[in-house]
Amino acid sequence: MTLDPALTPMLSDADLRLLAAAGGAAPSLHNSQPWRFTPTPDGRGLAVYADTGRSVPLADPVGAAVHIAVGAAVFNLRVAAGRLDREPLVRLLPDAAEPGLLAVLDLSRPAAEQTPFGRDLYPAVAARHSSRLPFTQRDVPEAVVGELIDAAREEGVVLTVLEEEGVRRVQALTAEAERRNAADPARTAESRAWLRPDDGTAGDGIPRAALGPQDHDARVPMRGFAGRPPEAPGQQPSQRFEALPQLCTLSTPGDGPLDWLRTGQALERVWLLATVHGVRLTVWHQAIEWPDTRWALRDPAAGPGHVQLVLRAGYGPPGAATPRRSAEETLGES
Repeated sequence: MTLDPALTPMLSDADLRLLAAAGGAAPSLHNSQPWRFTPTPDGRGLAVYADTGRSVPLADPVGAAVHIAVGAAVFNLRVAAGRLDREPLVRLLPDAAEPGLLAVLDLSRPAAEQTPFGRDLYPAVAARHSSRLPFTQRDVPEAVVGELIDAAREEGVVLTVLEEEGVRRVQALTAEAERRNAADPARTAESRAWLRPDDGTAGDGIPRAALGPQDHDARVPMRGFAGRPPEAPGQQPSQRFEALPQLCTLSTPGDGPLDWLRTGQALERVWLLATVHGVRLTVWHQAIEWPDTRWALRDPAAGPGHVQLVLRAGYGPPGAATPRRSAEETLGES
């Protein structure tokens, strides 16, 4: 029997808080959390807006990272909708007259199936962290890689696992972009502005304890967060990272807001599934921030496409949790 959506209860305050907490757990550049959630007029859905006041404009001049972050939040909302036994029907970029409105989720229908993503991903929403720590030399098994590729494909995005030549090319491009960032005082100041103390008072940004070490052998170019001084509190001594990191790219055929939103959903779907399998991920964003290094990330043999993100995957410590804004802060009226 098909239920009349009009009979589906309105979202309660507890439902809205659960949804906002899940959406707010998504990854974002410098943990800037550039999103805002608003109940739809009928009380049975959620509108998702870009909070452009939380953007990182030098690293993300066209707003791609904002859209990717919001896309990741949308995917978490889709996962959380299942926990409420509701079917999430998503419209991306629903109103050209309101460019800040990036998605609307209609949650007025009962869930069609128990595990729409093949596995229960909800516990991974809170467990997912970015790990800036060294990984072991163990490769991610082909079977798991295949699941991750399929997960990205379901969201309209191509996940490509790089061979050794591609890994070394992307390492070099990322290292070059990192050198440019460190030499640019304005970009240095921008990224430093998102560093936070370790006292638990912040609701966004990156605590120093979550920064992780630099690679002792300078093979794995982790972001230095604004040339942080060696004496910075919480900085770890350098450590030896994996000899050849396992790298993947997320690519789309186009390079506009819709592609970026799809990339964000694919990123979070891949990341949650990886978390279920015990695989850790780090986003390498540096080479995306410079037009020439971003263009060079492409594999010419793979045909046309736009690399949106580089992911480092492997096994190791889960990484420290980063702070989150409260549901009360991210929920609001339209």
